[in-house]
Amino acid sequence: MSDKNFIDYVKICCRSGKGGAGSAHFHRSRINARGGPDGGDGGRGGHIILRGNTQLWTLLHLKYKKHVIAGDGGVGSGDTSSGANGEDVILDVPLGTVARDAETGEIEFEITEEGQTKILAKGGLGGRGNDHFKSPTNQSPQYAQPGMEGKEIWKILELKVLADVGLVGFPNAGKSTLLSVITAAKPKIANYEFTTLVPNLGIVKYRDYRSFVMADIPGIIENAHKGKGLGVRFLKHIERNATLLFLIPADSDNIKKEYEILLNELAQYNPELIDKPRILAISKSDLLDDELKEMLLPELPPDVPYIFMSSVAEQGLVELKDMLWKTINESR
Repeated sequence: MSDKNFIDYVKICCRSGKGGAGSAHFHRSRINARGGPDGGDGGRGGHIILRGNTQLWTLLHLKYKKHVIAGDGGVGSGDTSSGANGEDVILDVPLGTVARDAETGEIEFEITEEGQTKILAKGGLGGRGNDHFKSPTNQSPQYAQPGMEGKEIWKILELKVLADVGLVGFPNAGKSTLLSVITAAKPKIANYEFTTLVPNLGIVKYRDYRSFVMADIPGIIENAHKGKGLGVRFLKHIERNATLLFLIPADSDNIKKEYEILLNELAQYNPELIDKPRILAISKSDLLDDELKEMLLPELPPDVPYIFMSSVAEQGLVELKDMLWKTINESR
């Protein structure tokens, strides 16, 4: 997916439909010239609804849809006939979409399942017809309720990528290379920082026709939580990953320090990320012999499962998949 096509943030103006007015009608016929009230209710105004769609990976289709307008409800009529409900507008969105109030920034809900629907802006209620207002003391009410106005409100839709495994590491740690080797994804790979400008997703095939989803998140740098580099623009995508795979190259100056910096950036952005299961993968391990691996062991964090692997030489990939599958299922 090209950088221009990956849109994970849109701001739209939602205008739900106005409720239809109730009817103040009275029954009239050849045999009853002065019948009682029989005015029907007005129809509900149209809702604006979000619906989860697994075929979508981006909010690109909503980028230029700044105004979304639902239909108004129909007016009631005689014989207690209700007006038609206003036409709803359904916006399909990728799983992991969060809806926020644009004014307060408050999260209202998330879309996390295929076909899941949530009302983004409710339509106005239809007014009640005069049939509802008849009573022993008022047998001929001359009035009915008007319909309620719809809502006009700005909403923010924000996509947080849903994946079983999120790749965490500095630029040039080899995340894109790993993704390209163990999935069918074809991320852009080059030898400079921030090659990855959008999250890339790939399906990892596992034993017995099983699979899981891996996401390559753009590289983190120190102080990313303050907006440095790509900043918090993509840190949010890590929130939706079930398991975190920290990738640090074997030729790093200090593996333990890099790991601690990465962990601190996640903690500063959202402390809850520290509670996610994590695995440490030492990439480019084809550069190491057994003796060098032994020398690196004191640098590794003692409380995190680790593995030496190489994407280019395809070393340790089967064992890595086994570790990931076990961790994913334990976290579930």
